[in-house]
Order: sequence, then C-alpha cells, then structure tokens
Amino acid sequence: MADKKDNPQQRLELPHVRNIGIMAHIDAGKTTVTERILYYTGRVYRIGDVDDGTTAMDWMVQEQERGITITAAATTCHWKKHHINIIDTPGHIDFTVEVERSLRVLDGAVAVFCAVGGVEPQSETVWRQADKYDIPRIAFVNKMDRTGADFFRTVEMMEERLGAMAIPVQLPIGSAEGFSGIVDLIAMKAQLWDTTTGDGSVIHETDIPTEMEAMANEYRERMLDAVAESDDELLERYLDGIELSPAEIKSGLRKAVLHGKTVPVLCGTALKNKGVQPLLDGIVSYLPAPTDVPPIVGVNPRTEAEEIRQASDKEPFCALAFKIMTDSHVGKLTYVRVYSGVLKKGDTVYNSKRGRHERIGRLMQMHANKREEHQVVYAGDIAAVIGLKDIATGETLCDVKQHITLETMDFPMPVMAIAIEPRTQSDIDKLNLALSKLAEEDPTFKVHQDADTGQTLLSGMGELHLEIIVDRLVREFNVSANVGNPEVAYRETLLEPVKSVGRFVRQSGGRGQFGHVVIEVEPLEKGGGFVFTDETKSGVVPQEYIPAVQKGIENAMNTGVLAGYPVVDVSVRLVDGSHHPVDSSEIAFGIAASMAFKDAMRRANPTLLEPMMDVEVIVPDEYLGKVIGDLNSRRAQIRETVQHDAGRQIKSRIQHILVDVPLSEMFGYVKTLRSLTQGRANYSMEFSHYSEVPPSMMEDLIGK
Repeated sequence: MADKKDNPQQRLELPHVRNIGIMAHIDAGKTTVTERILYYTGRVYRIGDVDDGTTAMDWMVQEQERGITITAAATTCHWKKHHINIIDTPGHIDFTVEVERSLRVLDGAVAVFCAVGGVEPQSETVWRQADKYDIPRIAFVNKMDRTGADFFRTVEMMEERLGAMAIPVQLPIGSAEGFSGIVDLIAMKAQLWDTTTGDGSVIHETDIPTEMEAMANEYRERMLDAVAESDDELLERYLDGIELSPAEIKSGLRKAVLHGKTVPVLCGTALKNKGVQPLLDGIVSYLPAPTDVPPIVGVNPRTEAEEIRQASDKEPFCALAFKIMTDSHVGKLTYVRVYSGVLKKGDTVYNSKRGRHERIGRLMQMHANKREEHQVVYAGDIAAVIGLKDIATGETLCDVKQHITLETMDFPMPVMAIAIEPRTQSDIDKLNLALSKLAEEDPTFKVHQDADTGQTLLSGMGELHLEIIVDRLVREFNVSANVGNPEVAYRETLLEPVKSVGRFVRQSGGRGQFGHVVIEVEPLEKGGGFVFTDETKSGVVPQEYIPAVQKGIENAMNTGVLAGYPVVDVSVRLVDGSHHPVDSSEIAFGIAASMAFKDAMRRANPTLLEPMMDVEVIVPDEYLGKVIGDLNSRRAQIRETVQHDAGRQIKSRIQHILVDVPLSEMFGYVKTLRSLTQGRANYSMEFSHYSEVPPSMMEDLIGK
C-alpha cells in the first residue's frame, strides 16, 4: 500500500513528480488499471469495478452504463515518496481528442495492451499520438488471466506493428487460469500474489521456477543489451563482464526510456489484482519527471521572440489550459498544466492569446469529478482553476509582467453532422445554453445555425460522439430535443463568367426607391471564397452605397438557385450603375445587387459542390488491395500510398493511404474498414475542399 509517510499536501521536489497518462485501445483495461493504482496508493479504500459502474474515474452516467471511458479524468496519488498525476484517457476513436490534449501536457504514458487482443487498432492510434509529442512510455500487458492470453505474442506485435523496442522487464508465470505471478528480470526473483487476501496487497518473493530459469536468463540478456546501449559507462562494464547492480540496470533503462529508445514491458491482470504494484514501481523508476523533459518553449506575444521556461518554481508563471469542463456546482472548471512558476489562489494572470487579465478564484486538485481545494499549485502540477471567465482549450496563462504564448493544440475537424431542434418553445433557450457549454468543453464538437432553415446543426467526430452529446443534453441539462439524420453540407458555385444587371425601382406616391447596378460575375478556383471589387467610375454609384451592394450580394449568396445551398468561390466586380439623387438608398442598392447576382447565377451554368475529405487510412500491407478497392467504390481520388517507417525493421509493413473522398460516401466507413481488415486498420479524416458533384448525383440532390 502507499507509504504512510507520504504527505499529499507537502511540496515534493520536482524529480519526485510524475505526470502520466493511461492509454490503450477500448476495453484493454485502462480504467481498471487506474482503479487498482488508486487503491494500492491509498487514494481510494474500495476497489471500483467497470462492469458494476462503481469506478472512481468513469464517473459520468454514460460511462458507467456503457462501460467505456468518454472523458479524460484526472487524479493524483502518492507512491514511495513520489507524487503521481494520472489522466485516464478514452479508448474509442470518437473521443481521440481527449487523448490528444492529455498527451500534450503529460510527460510520460503507460500503454495498456490486452494479452489476448495484443496491439489493436486504437492502440496504434494512441501510440502514434504519443510519438507526435515524443512521450516516453512503458507498456503493461493486462488480462493475463484471460483464456488465450499470450504475453510474448503481444511483445512481438508491439515490435511488428508499432516499431517499438519492446524490452520485457518481467515474465509471466503461467497464463489464463494458471497465471500466478511474475519473474522480475532485474532482481531475478519470482513474485507470487497471495490469493487468500483477495485484494492482491500481499506479495511473496521466491526463487524463479526451475522450468523458467533458461527463459529468464535469455530475456535478462536482452534487457541488459538494451541497458548497455543507453550508457557508455554501463556498456564498458557490461563488456568487461562486470555484473550490473539492480540500481544500475534501472538507471540504464530509465535513460533508454527518456530518449525514446526502449519501452519496458510489464504484465499482470488488474482485475485480479496482480501486477499493479510493480507497475507503480515502473512508473516512478522509468517515466520522466518534469525536470527530465526539455523545457517548454513559447514566444513573446509582443516581440515574437522565443521564450523558454524551465520546470522550476522560481521561473515566471506559465501554464497551458488543456481542458474546459462545466460543473453544476462551481461553474466553469479550467484544467491547467503548470510548466513553471507558482500559482496561488487570488492571483491575477494574463491570457496571452486574448490579451486580457484574469483573476484566479479557487484552485482545485481533481480526483475524477471530486475536488480538493488547494491554496497554491507549483511547477509540474496539473490542477483545475475556478473563476476564469474568458478562456478556451489550448490558451496560455502566464505572469502579468513576463508574457509567453505556448504552442496551441490542433484538433481534427468534426466529420459528421446531425440536425437538432427543441421539442417545445420553452426548451429553445435551455438548448442554446447547453450547446454553448458543451462546445466550450469539446473542441471537436461544433454548433452551427443554418440561417435559411433555422436548423441547429451539431457536428462531431462520429455517431457515438454525437449520441453522447444528445444524451448529456437530456440528462445533465434537462433539454428535450428531436434529432434528425446526418446531413452533408453541399455548396453551389458557377462555372462560366456572366454580366448581369439589377434594377430596383419603386414609386409609392412619396419618396420612392431606386437602385441600379451592373455586375460581372466569374468563378474562382477551389477555396477562393468570395471577392468583391468596385470598378465603377465617375460616381455612377455613390461611395456610400458600395457597402450595401456588397452586402446585398453576400445575402444572395446564402441561398443558391439550384437547391438553396450557399454559394462559394465567386468573384463579383461592380462595373456600372446609376442612382437617383432623391430616391436612391442603401436598401434599394442592396436589393438591386441581390437581384443581379441571382440572375447571374441562373445564367452562369451553376453546379453543386460537395465536401471532400482529406482521409488517411493506416492499413497493414496484406489488406491494402481490399481497402483501395473499397475506396475506389466510394469515388475516392487516391493521392499517395506511403510505406510507414518507424525507424526499425517492422515485419508487417504498414501503409498510409492518402485520399480525397466525398463526405457523403464516408458514413459508416469505420465499420466497413474494420470488417475488411479484421480490425487492424483505422483512419482519420478532416475537411479538405469542395469539389463538383457528378451530374448523375446532382439530379438526385436537386430533386430532394
């Protein structure tokens, strides 16, 4: 159990702090591992169970019902005089943003693999995300008690599919029902869990079983080779035949992990309470402290000069807001990673992105959805701030006198949309408020109001993502709403240049209305947007009416002539016109311009455009032909196929297929892709550009 001398309120030295994430494919056991960590460190006094919905980390109702993690939950615990901040991340692809923003602020990670499933698709996704941020990591092969569990196959898959230098530092004793303990290759001792206690807290250390001695020696030599390569001094001692001490082995492994050369592999079964205490030892032994990673680099927002902040309490304060959450009791919670300096309750800080000052109301140490109030947080801490009024994910908080802006986060664009409307008039305001809060929490969830239909469109990363959003609207915000099917946002444009005249004249006894414009409309290249220029001479259209002309054209562009979709990629030149000294007005010129543009669109060979997605499919070699064949059936334009190179010899080569695919063809693609590749492939996509709809499809869309 936790060292009773540890004092959670006492400031530990930075080398004794660990900021880690638990990441894996869905159902590999991340949350169960985290629950056991909290139990053995004394953070909780009852072991939670995912199946029973009693876990501390999966606190949302939706998480407990489905048995999955939806939102990254933060907590903190103490083990052998080390302070460990933990973020338990989701495994489902729809919530990959939670992994992305967590890894952005963490120093190390524990990758959990199922001993039966091995390296699964989302394991590959989160591994690449960790590669993106150069996150040192260790691996834990979980579920060794399951039928079909194979520790050695999982290690091999890590090398084949991830290109990882996977170095076992433990070997399992038995597997499936016969799994009883581990062989510690550093101490060369066996550790057996006492099953009579029930909670796995008692471990008996014995000699290695005779039948495993040869295998243990073989894997120990492999481990020592990796250790020796990480340190010249150790290499020299190793080559001289000098026996390395356990402390030297751990030191060498730590160096190799910090440089991204090695991934130590441990094993156990968290559900049966075996292997978690050695995992905790591995976290403090091998994963980096804030002082072990490079100092954070940003820019001065005023001078654009590079600024560096060392991980130290003595440096100017600097923190990154990586998550916003709405709490029904305290309002907005802003999760921050403090990179340097000290933050106290009541301090004033500077938001360098928005250029405004904010006052810190309260500081919280989070334990999932529970809060512990603190007066101060230090460099290396992960905490939640209450009282910030105007802040978004990825923005920097810094010292009011020494400004810095850290690199923000890039989030994928949402790829699926549904329409939503309140069931009653009284729900309108509640719905809008709830959606604004949810959009503030989740950067991959967008809310868009269609100006013409009045529909509210919700965009997200997939069907499950949007399903959870709607469920939260009902449960958390008590909003009743009707949901429509996903829709694709088409656009309209023109293919030929035309000249058009718009004349608006009204006489009603008194002052009339008069507006007259002549415009030339031309198509722009893809992504050209809208360009308006005034080329009139001699004041035929007075300058005060020019903005009204532009506004009238923009209003007309909101509704195309084919199917009512917005118009894009056009250039409009105002070349002539006339005015009346009394009857002309902004309204008249706006209407005239709108009439001229509508007439131009009808005569300029209008066409529909569909959103094309930039899709990257990551697939093992053996499934390449099937996947490309399916993409071709979806009207995909294959740009490039790149062989993945992880810097080591990978037996099963991974191909990256880069394609442009119409969004309308991508609904349900994840199911098809998993079926074609036995769950081995995955994909990501984001909006690329709009492209012309084929004539055969255009007839169907216009007829809708």
